[in-house]
Amino acid sequence: MFKRLRFFYFSDKTLGFHEIRFFLTKTLGSAFLMAVGMFCVLFFLNYALGDPFGITMPSAVVAENEFLKDQLRELTRKAASVQKALDELAERNNQLRLLVDMGKIDEDTRRAAIGGSTGVPALPFLSAEANALLRSSQELLSQLEREVELQKKSYEEITRKYEYNKEFFKHLPAIKPCEGDYSMNGFGMRIHPVLGVWRMHEGLDIIADVGTPVYATGDGTVSFAGRTASGYGAVVEINHGYGYTTLYAHLSQIRVRSGQKVKRGELIARSGRSGLVSGPHLHYEVRLNGRRLNPVDHFFDDIQAASYRARLASSQ
Repeated sequence: MFKRLRFFYFSDKTLGFHEIRFFLTKTLGSAFLMAVGMFCVLFFLNYALGDPFGITMPSAVVAENEFLKDQLRELTRKAASVQKALDELAERNNQLRLLVDMGKIDEDTRRAAIGGSTGVPALPFLSAEANALLRSSQELLSQLEREVELQKKSYEEITRKYEYNKEFFKHLPAIKPCEGDYSMNGFGMRIHPVLGVWRMHEGLDIIADVGTPVYATGDGTVSFAGRTASGYGAVVEINHGYGYTTLYAHLSQIRVRSGQKVKRGELIARSGRSGLVSGPHLHYEVRLNGRRLNPVDHFFDDIQAASYRARLASSQ
């Protein structure tokens, strides 16, 4: 008949042997708990490392996860390539801004507009590697989105400025109003040819015989056309907008009326010797917000009105 195994231990207190009760049960229970603990530790490590042993996930799921991580890496690589293209686009954008007389978007301003973290939270069910890949991809895509928006707004600004410039350049006084010689030093303080005293000469005198055609130097509206009580004699004044006005004095004939709209190169008068003059010529002034400017600075490449009109006709 089978006899139960019994285990004893010696007690120093009683100086005798005592039986260990339920020794086998306790031993098996302890072994079981240790096995469970070791399994949990291994399970956690396997999970944290992406399940290299295929314990926590089926092999198909593991393969799918690896494929998705590869796709994230490829997406990040392509996004980086797009970023490089956007950097080149930003440089061209700045060149266009300079062409339309706008300031460049400097690198600090650009980085401030497109930089910054999106604060993508880590997902608890993803491994550390997967979370890092996902965060990197999302941040890069978000940056690209802000970069595209910045470039879009800049191109809209460029388009508006270009349209503004086209209209502005039409109105800018930019050609010589009539044929004839002039002095580069004709603007400023000088001795008046009739009065013989030092006076500010606020325009430019173009030597031209009586009856020489006088043309509008930019698009605008005639604000005054007629004779004056001053030494200017017969005068035409044009408001070009944008703060610019021009004045044509000592005329022999006026071909426009107040309120009439004129185009650059359009005949508005004929030169003469009306007013206080020593000889026939055209007195021409350019003003910006009431301040007199040297008209010579507005003779771009010394373009003559006749040649300008010929260019316009050939381009139509």
